[in-house]
Amino acid sequence: MADIIQLLPDALANQIAAGEVIQRPASAVKELLENSIDAGATMVQLIVRDAGKTLLQVVDNGCGMSETDARMSFERHATSKIKKIDDLFAIRTMGFRGEALASIAAVAQVELKTKQTGDTLGTYIRIEGSEVKQQEPCQCPDGTSLSIKNLFYNVPARRNFLKSNPVELKHIIEEFQRVAMAHPSVGFSLHHNEHELFHLKAGNVKQRIVGMFGKGYDGRLVQVEEQVDFIRIYGFIGKPDSAKKTRGDQYFFINNRYVRNNYLNHAVFVNYEDLIPREHFPFFCLYIDIDPTRIDINVHPTKQEIKFDDERSVYGFVRVSVRHALGKYSVTPSLDFNQEQGFNILQAFGDDSQTKPRDWPKVDDPQQFRTVPSAGNDPSYTGSGPSHRDKPLQKSNRRHWEDLYDIPEIKKETADSITFESDFERHEQVEGGTERLFEGPADRTPTQLHNRYIISPIRSGFILIDQQAAHERIQYEHVLRHMANRNQGSQQLLFPQTIECAPQDAALLREVLPEINALGFDIQEFGNHDFVIHGMPADLKGGNEQQIVESLLEDYKNNLAVLKLDKRESLARSLARQTSIKAGQSLTVTEMKTLIDELFACEQPYIAPGGRQTISTFDFRELDGRFSAR
Repeated sequence: MADIIQLLPDALANQIAAGEVIQRPASAVKELLENSIDAGATMVQLIVRDAGKTLLQVVDNGCGMSETDARMSFERHATSKIKKIDDLFAIRTMGFRGEALASIAAVAQVELKTKQTGDTLGTYIRIEGSEVKQQEPCQCPDGTSLSIKNLFYNVPARRNFLKSNPVELKHIIEEFQRVAMAHPSVGFSLHHNEHELFHLKAGNVKQRIVGMFGKGYDGRLVQVEEQVDFIRIYGFIGKPDSAKKTRGDQYFFINNRYVRNNYLNHAVFVNYEDLIPREHFPFFCLYIDIDPTRIDINVHPTKQEIKFDDERSVYGFVRVSVRHALGKYSVTPSLDFNQEQGFNILQAFGDDSQTKPRDWPKVDDPQQFRTVPSAGNDPSYTGSGPSHRDKPLQKSNRRHWEDLYDIPEIKKETADSITFESDFERHEQVEGGTERLFEGPADRTPTQLHNRYIISPIRSGFILIDQQAAHERIQYEHVLRHMANRNQGSQQLLFPQTIECAPQDAALLREVLPEINALGFDIQEFGNHDFVIHGMPADLKGGNEQQIVESLLEDYKNNLAVLKLDKRESLARSLARQTSIKAGQSLTVTEMKTLIDELFACEQPYIAPGGRQTISTFDFRELDGRFSAR
């Protein structure tokens, strides 16, 4: 039998290796930025076109390479970082495997220009599919400029699996943020399609966080600083009121290397359990300095997974450090047993206005809590809640009511089994108490339970409606109709409001701005990362425009990440959640009747957009069973 085992050609082996190291344009960005950091650069520029599919270019002012090193850098497993096995356990550089450039060159068209300080000429190299096409001296500034063109041009199957430009750009920004956050002493800039997304000056950790995420983070940060013999932790965590519904603003850096570690994340999250709502995630940017011999970073080709020799000790240290920081800066509630708590309830939240409860009730004007619209003639109606603003109830929609009331009446023998023996009960019967009890749907006056649920009698018993879930369904279908017709009403602001977004949020807002304006907003780009709000949907209560837009973006990002919804449906869900009444709001009888009528006019009245049930039915059989003798 002939021999069948053979060595793979170098080009094919590099393409296979590239599948592990270079999965998408963001993977190449990470490798190139880390190489610039290892070269000692103080300024790194990233230039991107078409989300990296057409061009990825990194320009730095690092040490540069000689002609020989420039050529050797594209060979597989060629590295200057390690020379013996012991070096693997004392690594403080970003790259060390020697796979990045070889993998990139195998699946792209690469151009390299590099020059060392003091040299007269630099080196130019052009490679396509691992094959060197050109190498010659050239004029160039000190440092290195590496361009990646047409990524995966020779692997069309891999290129077809790339996502849309917004998705790929999102991943590029994430990798850029991680490297930039890990090295605040280095200046960074990011340009996409000739538009500057980031321009970060060298500074300290707090300056880098504010420059990366916006000035709004300046007052949301709590400093963490602890050190023991074998480990040091420093950085910042977010105050509880800055927690978001989406993950992504959590950063751990071990020896200035970004790592993913759910175990350490839990050490931070556990301190926020009683401080933030469920399914919310706090911001943190924490740096850990530890002896390299106590960790193993050679776990995964991306070098974003790490192992500790004593993981439990590191977990405990992180947990205690975060708890200490929250307590030290009076972020966690505290009790003073030497004074009456009733007179100092706000002191537990500190003097900073940003740490006080955002929704502390005010009772100066009781009418302000009536935020649910009504279309009835109730004199107490304030005109800010659900109404028949879209269209009258159609016969096809009334079927939901008719189906509900077609349930057979309670059996006569069941009614006859109820007897009245005492004089008081006979009096109630004479006065009409029994008649009222069995009036059924003739008297459908709803009742609100704990300002959260609505009880409405029906012929077979009663229905219990979740007012928030029901109104979300009403608003969701209302928004979808107006988005389809492009006729959502907009209320112009007397004084337009300018908002500053974080760079990544600004890019997202530009992408979905046409769809957001179709919801009734009037938002225009103002330059850089600023936007001007000229108008809001007529259904929204004014005064908190920036918070509404930020919440809309947060919900949109969460819907994209978790539910994979399209723009139209995701924004409709977000706006429905923003405009719906909330649990705890008091409703008048007219407002409750209007909400019930509009709910049964919906196409799907029984389920809220998020999947919650809106209605529960309780019949007499179930009620009788609860009161029957055991």
